[in-house]
Amino acid sequence: QGKLYAQNHFGVLVIFQGMDGSGKDSMIRHILSGVNPQGIEVTSFKSPTSIELNHDYLWRVHRHVPERGIIGIFNRSYYEDVLISRVHPEMIVSANIGNITKLEQVDNKFFDGRFKDINFFEDYLT
Repeated sequence: QGKLYAQNHFGVLVIFQGMDGSGKDSMIRHILSGVNPQGIEVTSFKSPTSIELNHDYLWRVHRHVPERGIIGIFNRSYYEDVLISRVHPEMIVSANIGNITKLEQVDNKFFDGRFKDINFFEDYLT
């Protein structure tokens, strides 16, 4: 951790994604027990706020990507936006996203676009 901070070349991002009660919080506490808290940023993603919903779904996550030399921990992530909305597509319709106004529009093409967005975002981070 000290070298990561001193060299200031890269940041590290660790993502925990799981259902409620799957042990994400416990695992994060366990992992952080052996590191200096000054070089750690933990972000827990809950339901998007009205401000976050006025942006694309990756905006709220991108704001919390760790800077160089820092270890970032995400408790949930942008994966939530494809996992949960796949099961509950009405969330997309009610979020007033683009021109999505009907459940039928939340189809494979919609999710393929989101998967591509995630792949591009992760390529950008690396």
